Amino acid sequence: MTSPAPSSLAPGATAGLPLALDASCEHLSCKHRPSLAYYADSHRAGRPLVLIHSINAAPSSFEVKPLFEHYRHQRPVFSLDLPGFGQAGRGRADYSPQHYANTIKQFLDQVPEAPVDLLALSLSSEFAVRATLEQPHSVHSLVLISPTGFSQRQPPAPALSRRIYPLLDGPPWSQPMFDLVASRRSIHYYLNKSFMQQAPQEMLDYAYATAHQPGARHAPLSFLSGKLFTPQAMTNLYGRLTNHPALVLADRDPYVRFDQLDDFVASHANWQRARTVPNMGLPHWEDVTATTKTLDAFWQSLD
Repeated sequence: MTSPAPSSLAPGATAGLPLALDASCEHLSCKHRPSLAYYADSHRAGRPLVLIHSINAAPSSFEVKPLFEHYRHQRPVFSLDLPGFGQAGRGRADYSPQHYANTIKQFLDQVPEAPVDLLALSLSSEFAVRATLEQPHSVHSLVLISPTGFSQRQPPAPALSRRIYPLLDGPPWSQPMFDLVASRRSIHYYLNKSFMQQAPQEMLDYAYATAHQPGARHAPLSFLSGKLFTPQAMTNLYGRLTNHPALVLADRDPYVRFDQLDDFVASHANWQRARTVPNMGLPHWEDVTATTKTLDAFWQSLD
């Protein structure tokens, strides 16, 4: 798959939304789908680190800001805004797990100059593993923070999700419905559940701003329909990842369960699980020092 070189503005890219990170932000045009955006600080030497936000009503690279700010002084670091979110292109598209895996693969093929350490949050963990399985030479290791797919509770069957999605994203009710999901009150309620105390106000403000860009509803409504989940992900994705070291950071999460994670890790030699501090799914916001210490120990063990 080929595409134009990165540009500072791509068709369909968000205009007027402040940058989530104090870094250059570029776009990769993706054929037949909205562009990918990525922040970059590649002035340091070392193995590149690529960060990927979670999937919800209002995600962006702001979710990984503490990690970006910490590692930009040590190594090349990139943070992706996946299509439909943040600074990436918006609009109606066939958002799917394969769609997002293809986007990640395109980025890995075109931008970093060496195999990367890939870190993803929540549902994006499934996309990251799918991309690694399909393009293994581009990835050195994976870190998955509160990943989906390690619970006995399964997402809706694909056939059901395909029926639900047109009902969610069909006129005339889709925008008013999303406006309720993306209201300040709703964003504050759901985002605060991911913190031991309260979410930072700047994070809440940015989530609201990114959820109110033109075309912002389409990717989140794909998520709410269930069509972005991979059925039986533990078997169909994670269990197939046998040649890459993988670390799972998982403590507690109001939206994700890990009841099968420990048994999975015990039976897969290349997988590890760690807990940093008590957290609700965003340990790097609760204690970035403890989190980066755990990450550094993992990466150093691979060397």
